[in-house]
Amino acid sequence: MNDMTVTTNSGIVDLIVTGGDLLTMDEQRRIILNGAVAIAGGKIVAVDTAEAIRLAFPASPELDATDCVVTPGFVNTHQHITGDPLARSCAPDDMPPGASIFEWAVPLNDAHGPDDDGLAATLTLVDSLLNGVTTVIEAGTIGHLAPVAAAARQIGIRAGLGVWGWDIEYGPFTAPTAETLARQAATLDVLPTGGLVEGWVTLVGHDLASDALLTGAAELSRSRGVRMTMHISPTSNDVDAYLKRTGVRPLVHLQRLGVLGSHLLLAHAVWLDDEEVDLVTSTGTSIAYCPWAYLHHGQGVARMGKHMDMHRAGVAVGLGCDAPNANDGVDILDAARLAVGIAKDATIDPTCCSAYDGLEMATIGGATAAGLEHRTGSLTIGKAADLVIHDATAPQWRPRGNPVQQLIWAAQGRTVRDVLVAGRRVVCDGRCTTVDEDDLSRQAARRQVAVLSRARLTIPQRWPVIDGRMTGRVPAGTES
Repeated sequence: MNDMTVTTNSGIVDLIVTGGDLLTMDEQRRIILNGAVAIAGGKIVAVDTAEAIRLAFPASPELDATDCVVTPGFVNTHQHITGDPLARSCAPDDMPPGASIFEWAVPLNDAHGPDDDGLAATLTLVDSLLNGVTTVIEAGTIGHLAPVAAAARQIGIRAGLGVWGWDIEYGPFTAPTAETLARQAATLDVLPTGGLVEGWVTLVGHDLASDALLTGAAELSRSRGVRMTMHISPTSNDVDAYLKRTGVRPLVHLQRLGVLGSHLLLAHAVWLDDEEVDLVTSTGTSIAYCPWAYLHHGQGVARMGKHMDMHRAGVAVGLGCDAPNANDGVDILDAARLAVGIAKDATIDPTCCSAYDGLEMATIGGATAAGLEHRTGSLTIGKAADLVIHDATAPQWRPRGNPVQQLIWAAQGRTVRDVLVAGRRVVCDGRCTTVDEDDLSRQAARRQVAVLSRARLTIPQRWPVIDGRMTGRVPAGTES
């Protein structure tokens, strides 16, 4: 076994992650027990057994991963990182369809100022790293880009960011078509490709965009060589709206406009018929699948979703965690477990997929869906050193079994110990190294009160709450 085709003149690299069991996710999907990864200049320069790497790069600094499982960093292909995060678990989870968006998400985003967006993004991105997510593709609802980009850079995560893109009459950050496209182009100007934080063309999508905006955004994406994302068909609402307006289903209309293609990452795509699935496949369009959101909102994914079929047919299907109004977690492995479970149950066929499919979606599948497969998604020479060290002495790992199954079905993101992004150690022993987490918690608690007040929202309680935090009360039974 030898994957060491790159060496250095000195025989010393920046860091060796050594002693762990590697789930490489390379083309052969090799699993290397007692393996090692050599890192130089933020990139992977060798992957092999620990003994072979130590011999090739003597005297190099080592990060001990003994009794650990090492994976590529996980990719979240659809995450709202502003607005909702400061109101986590505040919106009721049993509202009618659409209420969580228009009664909570939209007012919250409308009430956010630049500092709120920066703090909400910090909260989301730090939590992502702590769950082993090294790449986040934002879903296109950032109101104030500069503080969000600054937060992502400080945290050290890989991110694709975009601003609100819709040309409807009313709504947060809505604007005429030309102005909306100009904002998208400006995002690409200030966040060029090639860095950790890059700009994307991001539309809200659904039926909330004119044909001129859809075609203009696709042209901008192709001409600038960047990726584009938008929402479509999490429920039947988009289908009904497109049929009424255009006479055809959403993806048929998008194909007629020339919007589909390898530049495009479609979020959701739950309510697709066979013709639309064929269009996804034939055009090279990618999918961001957010299974917890559909279960949370009762949107029919078990009956209508074809995501596992598309994945197994070669479509680039990544996973997402969506927004706190639909899923309060940012654990992509939890989404992977659910994706596999839904597929097995919906088909009444436990042989239709496995934990291996879930891990592919969370790593190289997500990277491919985001157009980043040449940079991340596997432990492969030449790619960025984005990797996660899982503590396999944790309860979820004992006794040790099949590492892929154990990671998906038992551990998820709960056993993440260390995380590296481009060779930088951004999580150490379960704590973020780039942000003061204690201060972040205090800021989030204070800011939540202010944001909810500006949005005129209160946290509903169905059961009576007795507040024992009051001070200065006379203890019961001691009154004179």
